[in-house]
Amino acid sequence: MPREITAYSNPLIKRVRQLREKRHRREEGLFLAEGLRILTEARETGRLPQFLFYARDSAAHPLVTALIADVEAAGGEAIETVPDILSKLSGKDNPQAVVGVFAEFARSLASLDRPSADIWLVAERLRDPGNLGTILRTGDAVGAGGLILIGECVDPFSVEAVRASMGALFTVPIVQCDWADFIAWLRAGPGQLVGLSLDTKTHYRAADYAAPTFLLTGNEAQGMPDDYAAACDLLVKIPMLGKADSLNAAVATAVMAYEVLGQRRG
Repeated sequence: MPREITAYSNPLIKRVRQLREKRHRREEGLFLAEGLRILTEARETGRLPQFLFYARDSAAHPLVTALIADVEAAGGEAIETVPDILSKLSGKDNPQAVVGVFAEFARSLASLDRPSADIWLVAERLRDPGNLGTILRTGDAVGAGGLILIGECVDPFSVEAVRASMGALFTVPIVQCDWADFIAWLRAGPGQLVGLSLDTKTHYRAADYAAPTFLLTGNEAQGMPDDYAAACDLLVKIPMLGKADSLNAAVATAVMAYEVLGQRRG
């Protein structure tokens, strides 16, 4: 049976609010996700929050009702609250109807089944949570096997990244590792590493992509280091016809992913 919390001073509310900070997420092993769409996506993949906060007025919505029932059946706790507290938890003036507290989930390189997908996404020192979320959505859209984050990337469990992923955080496996471990794992099995670079004459639509294709996107500001580019099996470029010298990292990843998908389908 759901309990009700309406006081800002409640210890659980204070604890959950702290999850907006990376340090507390790491200490607790928990993260926040907000919105009925995102939590429904999570539920459909079998992931349920440990705590589900919902607005009193939304309790009768069939998807909220289903979430409450499944959370409680799994041993979690459903908590009825007020919009002001949901706003405090989510950090938004116009809060969503539901906020969930999930256990962080991490995958290892060894757990990935590379033959299971033709396309894999790799991002190096990605800094922007919006870019990370968009790349996850692209991965979901093209059926990518997962997203491998190399080096000091933005936290995929930050509120901003989770929000930007629109639920793809729960559908696209994520691995965080360093470059040396990634290369060692990659070379131990099949896989073509393809990097985006301006220092090549190979047009991205003229290249042949071998499955499974690992698409490497470099840091938004600096691109990929020279030794990373040297390790690629293939470097390609997306032509720029205007004044800009490069595309946004997430946009470039999407362009490349759909080109690889087109070749597979073609």
